[in-house]
Amino acid sequence: MQLPTEAELEILNILWARGPSTVRDVHTESEKDTGYTTVLKQMQVMTEKGLLKRSERFRSHVYEARIAKEQTQRQLARNLVRRAFDGSAKNLVLGALSSQKVTVEDLAEIRRMLDEYEKRSL
Repeated sequence: MQLPTEAELEILNILWARGPSTVRDVHTESEKDTGYTTVLKQMQVMTEKGLLKRSERFRSHVYEARIAKEQTQRQLARNLVRRAFDGSAKNLVLGALSSQKVTVEDLAEIRRMLDEYEKRSL
């Protein structure tokens, strides 16, 4: 599967949050100042790329994400680790933690998640 572009990710995020939606729904929800026909064309291209699937059961075409949000996030993270962090998950995590202020609660949650991950990996 091709990785989505930034503009495609915006559309995917709308569809993941809303569920199956028409182009009009996505256009209305979008925070960008793009025209309806631009959103339509982009969603048609995303369908051709395999990022979306379209249902023609209703009068309006209804689109939905073909792949789950979590799977897309894993693919994007894998690509980012490979391209920007020399394949090192450790360097990715350190980069993410040092790029912005992290709350004590977030650090505790990260520690808990790492402990759970470690238990599953053994």
